[in-house]
Amino acid sequence: MTSVWRRSADPAMTPAARRIIRLNNGFQLLFNLLWWMPVFYAYQRAAGLSDGQIFGIQSIYYVAFCLFEIPTGVVADRVGARNCLRAGAVVMTAANMVPVLAPSYTGFLVHFLAIAAGRSLTSGAASACLYDGLRAEGADAHYLRAEGTARALGLAAKVVCWPLVGPLMSVAHQSPYVLSAASAAGSLGCALALPRIAAGNTGASTRGRRRGALLRDTGAALRTVRSSPWLALLMVQGVAVFTLSRICQVNLFQPVLLEHGIAESSHGSVLAAMTVAEAVTSARPQWLSRRLSPAAWVSLLSVALAAALAGTTVGGPWAVVGLLCAFAAITGFGYPVQRKLINDAIPKGAPRATLLSVESIVDRGVCAVAAVAAGAYLAAGRLDALLWQSAAVTCVLIPVLHLALRRVSPAPAPRGTRGAHGADAASAEAVAQPVEEPVALPVDEGVAPHP
Repeated sequence: MTSVWRRSADPAMTPAARRIIRLNNGFQLLFNLLWWMPVFYAYQRAAGLSDGQIFGIQSIYYVAFCLFEIPTGVVADRVGARNCLRAGAVVMTAANMVPVLAPSYTGFLVHFLAIAAGRSLTSGAASACLYDGLRAEGADAHYLRAEGTARALGLAAKVVCWPLVGPLMSVAHQSPYVLSAASAAGSLGCALALPRIAAGNTGASTRGRRRGALLRDTGAALRTVRSSPWLALLMVQGVAVFTLSRICQVNLFQPVLLEHGIAESSHGSVLAAMTVAEAVTSARPQWLSRRLSPAAWVSLLSVALAAALAGTTVGGPWAVVGLLCAFAAITGFGYPVQRKLINDAIPKGAPRATLLSVESIVDRGVCAVAAVAAGAYLAAGRLDALLWQSAAVTCVLIPVLHLALRRVSPAPAPRGTRGAHGADAASAEAVAQPVEEPVALPVDEGVAPHP
């Protein structure tokens, strides 16, 4: 059987495929380069916001993301993923300038609502654009490596940039937001340069989708989820990786460090170290053993994330930093594998961007609840209880979900045939096998957590 980790029978890629990968790398790097990430909690507190207001904004952000996801996913399927990437970059550029113009509760609320709109425009479209673009060029076997490398390159950029935030703020206090806006503007250039994907290779004609209705596309996506228990359970399984990584790296990162006496001046360096760990593993998902299937790896990595997070409650400052770096490394392994599983489970001809938006809705909906709970626990001084209870829930639910996945796992197809979900059957349940040779990519080495 063909492994999801092996190179294709013809390892050579067309110039168009290489260009798609290069531009995707640039877009992911610049779009997600949020210079304000290490300091936004302290920045908002300095602006006069309370913990309740800060975490309340985060909860509103996740809810808004859910509300934006379906319409923007449908738009991506109807007008093209490339156009959605362009629109998302424009919105993100404007969003990052709002705190500069209005550093208040209202300003930060508008800022995060605009971020939700920008990210929802690109969350499904970016993955769909890369997946369909490579498939149109006969290079879909390179998707997993390309997804991981793009993420790793973006993380590596953050390693370089985030330690500079402190010195830059001493010169110009608003510089993190101005630089984030400039980076988003750069991602627009990459989106503008992306080549057009032939409609016949994307599974559905853009012109045909324009003639359809929003409700029709949404209904098609929901019917696909309902008719495919495998796809539905994969979406639910990925919630643990997404929620734990987001809540830890975005909402609880600074509170955890402050709880252990690690000064704010060191937060940028700690986040940079975590980013290095995530960048290395994101670029090398093939390091995972072939003895477990990709779905099993996602389950195991979810439990490991929960254990690392709970472990931060019992160690000293250095142990906490080490556990956070281990947490980031596990996250780096998990994201490309989960993304590959979801894309392979989507049937050919189904509205891919809309279905990826459905997955994001599930993830962000859980994050919205988790953000409210995190704010309440922090306000009550019960951070340790939050981390332990999160780990316990994860360790109970993930094995149950994995058993359900084993029951509905699609049967392997004969060699050279396509599985029931429009992908190589091995992509759904074949074991992860090591790469015999490195896949030829324009950039071989190694994005960080974003809100």
